[in-house]
Amino acid sequence: MDEILVMLERDSRQSAKQIAVALGRQEAEVEAAIEKYEADGIIMKYSALINKDNLAEESVTALIEVKIAPQLGDGYDRIAQRIYQYDEVDSLYLMTGSYDLLVTMTVKSMKEAAAFVYEHLAAIEGVSSTATRFIMKKYKEQNCVLLKTSEQEERINFI
Repeated sequence: MDEILVMLERDSRQSAKQIAVALGRQEAEVEAAIEKYEADGIIMKYSALINKDNLAEESVTALIEVKIAPQLGDGYDRIAQRIYQYDEVDSLYLMTGSYDLLVTMTVKSMKEAAAFVYEHLAAIEGVSSTATRFIMKKYKEQNCVLLKTSEQEERINFI
């Protein structure tokens, strides 16, 4: 992967000028590369990583494994397309293993996630079963350690 992409993935707030200086390249070259990555659909969007555990409102992240019967001519795509249309769905992946799809979502409560499963997912023709798991605590996400500094120091001192 290009060094420009690596730097943007680490911190998308970096300017083309900052990236150019760090990589020893011309700013115009970096700007052109970024524009091409955007046009080619390699860079899809820029976003912030929010540590939701530090917010006042409660939320829960659910991982929902979905087993489906592939549809003739469509494979998994038709059902996947139906699932990713829901606003509650953060991510959707086709995967190997005992389940076919993995849905991730962040909602206000476990009850809300359960309601999504039985009102939406289970109602889709071709879905044969689901298994829902909840994230209890996030330690690292998208290459960013989420623990507070005091927690990190405690763990280091304990070891």
